[in-house]
Amino acid sequence: MPDLPTGTVTLLFTDIEGSTRLWEAHAAAMRSALARHDALLRHCIEDHDGHVFKTGGDAFCAAFHTASDAAAAALDAQRALAREPWPEAAKLRVRMAVHTGAVELRDGDYFGATLNRVARLLTAGHGGQTLLSESTHDLCRDHLPPLASVRPLGSHGLKDLGRPEAVFQLVHPDLPQSFPPLRSQAAPVDRETPSIAVLPFVNMSRDEENEYFADGLSEELLNVLAKIRGLRVASRTSAFSFKGKGADIPTVAQKLNVATVLEGSVRKAGKRVRITAQLIEVASDSHLWSETYDRELDDIFAVQDDIAQSVVKELRAALLGASSETATDKAAAAEVRKAAAGRSDDPEAFRLYLQGKFHGERVTQADTDKAIELFRQALAIDPGFALAWAGLSQVHQQQAGYGFAPINEGFDLGRKAAERALELAPDLAEGHIALGNVFEGHDWNFAAAETSFRRAVELAPGDAKPLRAAAQLMRILGRVDEGLDFVRKAIALDPLSARTHRQAGMIAFIGERWDEAAASYQLALDLAPSAGLNHAFLAITRLMQGRAQEALPIAQAESHDVFRNLALAMIHHTLGHAAESDAALKALSDGFGWTAAYQIAEAYAHRLESDKAFEWLERAYAQRDPGAIYTASDIFLRPLHADPRWKPLLRKLGLA
Repeated sequence: MPDLPTGTVTLLFTDIEGSTRLWEAHAAAMRSALARHDALLRHCIEDHDGHVFKTGGDAFCAAFHTASDAAAAALDAQRALAREPWPEAAKLRVRMAVHTGAVELRDGDYFGATLNRVARLLTAGHGGQTLLSESTHDLCRDHLPPLASVRPLGSHGLKDLGRPEAVFQLVHPDLPQSFPPLRSQAAPVDRETPSIAVLPFVNMSRDEENEYFADGLSEELLNVLAKIRGLRVASRTSAFSFKGKGADIPTVAQKLNVATVLEGSVRKAGKRVRITAQLIEVASDSHLWSETYDRELDDIFAVQDDIAQSVVKELRAALLGASSETATDKAAAAEVRKAAAGRSDDPEAFRLYLQGKFHGERVTQADTDKAIELFRQALAIDPGFALAWAGLSQVHQQQAGYGFAPINEGFDLGRKAAERALELAPDLAEGHIALGNVFEGHDWNFAAAETSFRRAVELAPGDAKPLRAAAQLMRILGRVDEGLDFVRKAIALDPLSARTHRQAGMIAFIGERWDEAAASYQLALDLAPSAGLNHAFLAITRLMQGRAQEALPIAQAESHDVFRNLALAMIHHTLGHAAESDAALKALSDGFGWTAAYQIAEAYAHRLESDKAFEWLERAYAQRDPGAIYTASDIFLRPLHADPRWKPLLRKLGLA
């Protein structure tokens, strides 16, 4: 008999996700696939001195002398399983869990609480995912196989276990890295808080141009619900990511971590509109409420309010154990009226506003120009339409930020529109966000920006947008823990937003939490593989982890010219490739000196060329470069901190 691990051991448990369904549908294919699965797992476990002490169906239980051996075996097994050409009818996805603790060995089998904990950890995972407990992570994090890393997934309550468990995911470039929330999170984080996702309503109109109306109606309902205290509403980015993909309701609910889903359809023909809506409770797969409305377009606001009121009433009745009679129509109506503040009562102004928002989401010169035109048309009809003023402000600021309009002009127009929105509706969260963005991005008045963003969070506690804005400001001010607190709350509402995960990475980065930053950037990359910035930021994080050689191909894959050249200039310098670093920096300064002065300064500071760094920082200040507001918390500028020019620069920026 081999030398079996005893005392404190590391356990690896595995099973096949959905195996019962696969056996029922494709028994012959599963027999062949399972034999191959068993052979691969045994080989990988034994290759790392592991001992398989129990199997059951498709489940394996193995013990190891060390945590690093168990992690290496799990990683090799997942890579081997991923490479295997499984038959189409039996594509196996294996979940794995690894935990270290004290066990008792009797007659070749193991007993004790450690087995319960690893079994519960396994049930929280998904096919293809390998989870590590905190004890295993602490023992193996400095002894991982090449290219492997760990991603912190937070603290989770596992079924029937008294204390929460800090959970980590074992990550490798060869394996999938993006998974739904752990199954421990399948129910709402707070069981006393009703949770909902508003899916984009399906456009049933013959005219595809009416897509904006269906999307806009869904988004307006979402925005109203997000302002009602006591509801947790999945954010637009995440909810709308399922548009046109045919995902079933349980999958949507699991990925967005909600208990209910609102879906519907819109058919618009001339001045008539037919809207259907249904509120589904996921756990029971039952309809809590449904309704069909055949109305004139002039009645759109009454329909919208009726849907929102019905949702609020039914959610509180169903999820908080109250009867429908207890959750009164009057209370729900009052809440919805308050949340809908800033809206127009003119259907044509509302239609133009929805079109403006639709184009404003598409960040191009032509679309932002069109959005401004549409918002202005809406305001010509109803000058008291506060939400349209807030929307106009945001688009003017977008144009300034993306170089579609002169910076000062864009921000001045944005300020006037935001101030007008708040004159009309002082408690409009969108207006406070818009004005806060002007204070932050143009005025560099960070105290005023913080006041605006905190007021917006207070007014719309279930909306990810003010949370993201507040998190960004905390990054500017170097308040890492506060920033992470805000952004984690935003991620809970918007779990499928690549932008929000990237923001989490940026905040973790300035706190020198390299593993956490890398994990966030990788998740952003998984969610949006072709989006700009993610490759560059991940590459720079790898550089800070001391993995410059690995960082190089990641940087080369970056699509954004400015950040690709920034990353390459830094990485090549670290690797001692002087000519390549010079070439990247020259491409940056020659091609983008008018818009990327701050990034050029970062590159020179990283290369310890202080005079050049200060020269470009002064240019960034003169140009009102949006990057300049990060000067105080920027890790790459630390070599400049002892220079006598540093503190005067911070004072000019309002960051002293």
